[in-house]
Amino acid sequence: MANHKSAQKRIRTNAVRRLRNKYQYKTTRNAVKKLRSLTDKNEAQELLPKVVGMLDKIAKNNIIHKNKAANLKSGLTLKVNKL
Repeated sequence: MANHKSAQKRIRTNAVRRLRNKYQYKTTRNAVKKLRSLTDKNEAQELLPKVVGMLDKIAKNNIIHKNKAANLKSGLTLKVNKL
């Protein structure tokens, strides 16, 4: 167990941040999965900006790498345009 107040606070804040990051990442993955499964072009075009925004946000906060976010956005955009 931590012996210093600052170390104890660091443990608490790390736990909160870990849960928040996990929630944001899982929510984004579910949104990407939902977008990939859509077959209606109008629905997909409505959902794409929301998913792109989610990817940008988690990349900005270093939950995923910025290049991974860019690759996902590119692939999703291509898929929506092919519909």
